[in-house]
Order: sequence, then C-alpha cells, then structure tokens
Amino acid sequence: MARLEAKDMLSTDMAADLVGTTRVTINAWIAKGRAIGLTQPRRGFKLPSWQFEPALWDAVPKLSKALGTNEGWVLLAFLETPSGALGGLTPRQAIEQGHLARVVEVAGAEGY
Repeated sequence: MARLEAKDMLSTDMAADLVGTTRVTINAWIAKGRAIGLTQPRRGFKLPSWQFEPALWDAVPKLSKALGTNEGWVLLAFLETPSGALGGLTPRQAIEQGHLARVVEVAGAEGY
C-alpha cells in the first residue's frame, strides 16, 4: 500500500482541483475507465497525477478498453511494469515517447 502514499498520488478532491472539475466527475471518470483510481482502505480513491498529462490522458481510456478493465490497480500495474514487447520500457514510458498505438497493441495482445 506504499504506492498509495507516493508523492505522485492525489485525492479525488486534489485531482478535481487540478483539472478544474468536481469530485463527482472524477469518480464518474474512474467508473468509466477514463481515469485511474486506486481503491484504498479508507473511503475514496487515490489517483496518479501523471495521468492528467496530455499524452497519458488520451491513453487511459484506450488502455482500459484494450485491457478489458477499469480497475485502477490493474491499469497502474500495466503502465508501471517494464515490458519486453516494448524494449524493456514501461508502457507509461513508451506512451510518453510517442508510442501509444504500440502500447495499446501490447495491452490487447498480452491478455492482461
């Protein structure tokens, strides 16, 4: 659970402030696979702040669809785990380098 306390994690209220919306909208985005929300022992979600960067913001719903899940922990594990199919990069790193299509292809092919 240390991941929940990492410096890059935001509460739903903090995420809403960052993107200029409401906590209700953030929760709806999480439910739809539009945003990565990690369940925590207390009520609510924690969200990685980097997902709101333009390249990743466009990627999250595509990855959610390709992986067949909107479960935040699964999406985060996929994005942060190095992949041989991506030359050892994490999917997040590959997306940041402009390789979203390849990451989506890997997500769909690897049966996550």
